[in-house]
Amino acid sequence: MISESARATSAHEARFRINDANSGRRTVKVMALDVRSETLVKRLAQDQWDDASFFIASAFIPLPPASARFSMGNWLTDVAGRSKNLVDEVSTADLVVMLAGGGEDVLNASVIGEACSLRGVTTMGLVLASPSSPDEALSRTLGQLRPWTLMLVIASAEDYVADMLRALRA
Repeated sequence: MISESARATSAHEARFRINDANSGRRTVKVMALDVRSETLVKRLAQDQWDDASFFIASAFIPLPPASARFSMGNWLTDVAGRSKNLVDEVSTADLVVMLAGGGEDVLNASVIGEACSLRGVTTMGLVLASPSSPDEALSRTLGQLRPWTLMLVIASAEDYVADMLRALRA
């Protein structure tokens, strides 16, 4: 009996093989949603990346009421502190990664999530949790991110975040 490995590499099966790369290059935008993740984003931005940009949601303040006029013009800043337009940044992204500290309030994820939804951009949430993070606090953060992300990951260490970004080919 022929093994599965031998069968998969046979000339007969080779006709089904796709010889192109698994996927193309991605433009990834990493956005810190709170003070804890801001520190990590600034540290990550110093590493070498293929096509990743790092931002801070400068709106750690509460969102304006629904009746108020709201501008995306200076809602984000890059790690150098320059204002960036959220819609412009999302428009040039293939993937937006929202980074949050476990137990933090990240209601601002809804603004980023809506911008991504309107532009059809894939979103991911990475939550930094420590063993001492209370479950209810972590659940609150996850609940605020869940409606706005297609994939939600809990990271137990900052190194895991960098590894995940590399796996996503940022």
